[in-house]
Amino acid sequence: MLDFEKPLFEIKNKIDALKESQEKNDVDLQEEIDMLEASLERETEKIYMHLKPWDRVQLARLQERPTTLDYISYIFDEFIELHGDRNYRDDPAMVGGIGYLNGQPVTVIGQQRGKDTKNNIYRNFGMAHPEGYRKALRLMKQAEKFGRPIFTFIDTKGAYPGKAAEERGQSESIAKNLIEMASLKVPVISLVIGEGGSGGALGIGIANRVLMLENSTYSVISPEGAAALLWKDSNLSKIAAETMKITAPDLKELQIIDDVINEPLGGAHKDVALQAERIKEAFTKQLSELEKLNGQELADDRFEKFRQIGEFKEQ
Repeated sequence: MLDFEKPLFEIKNKIDALKESQEKNDVDLQEEIDMLEASLERETEKIYMHLKPWDRVQLARLQERPTTLDYISYIFDEFIELHGDRNYRDDPAMVGGIGYLNGQPVTVIGQQRGKDTKNNIYRNFGMAHPEGYRKALRLMKQAEKFGRPIFTFIDTKGAYPGKAAEERGQSESIAKNLIEMASLKVPVISLVIGEGGSGGALGIGIANRVLMLENSTYSVISPEGAAALLWKDSNLSKIAAETMKITAPDLKELQIIDDVINEPLGGAHKDVALQAERIKEAFTKQLSELEKLNGQELADDRFEKFRQIGEFKEQ
């Protein structure tokens, strides 16, 4: 239960108590139950239609939130996962492979976090090592060779900052991905499904079209980190979340991303099948537009997209 959801759980508890009393005491409390259920529906809509930035941060971090592999199983047919960077090892925090979207072969890459403690340790909480980014680049270059569109799922707090990752060239591997992705001659579409953090997100995010789920975040730093740096107090993270403009609606308004995909009421985890259906529709629409461009036009389109981010004035 998240902080802003407490009023909903209070109403649900009252409904459960009335239902239990009705069954135990054989009394008719249906009218009261109906009134509370109507109230629950109104309150649910009111809360989720007016979420604050910090509320969306909490939803983006939710353990139950669907992961890359969850969506792949719904969206793509006959997905075959490919492993290894052909240099050091396979990184479970970065998954990728080949599948079919509406009968068309495509390459799919994404950060993968776990759903419980054991799986999170195996997946390193979705924070990839250099070999994860090198695996992603290997699959992208393979996709370019065979003319396959590329779809990437962004879901990480950031690239892994540990000593071993730095020793193996973490910053170099991400920088190389940025350079190589900028010049790919096939359509690239990225989707932020949870947290899109720092260079770890950008390492697979240089795309022709960048989409976000309604309750995801995309930022150079976490609200806690920003609050600690700016105000020396990580407890001011709620204020930082509002100031930083890291949510999908804000980033769409700033023209940093191209589109926002709505989530089911309550978040993507409430109906994974419905959420995946909406993502598939968005992917299909964006891909149909990008396929009108040739290879060089796709690279130029990608360059112009990122070149135009931000505002400046000449004096």
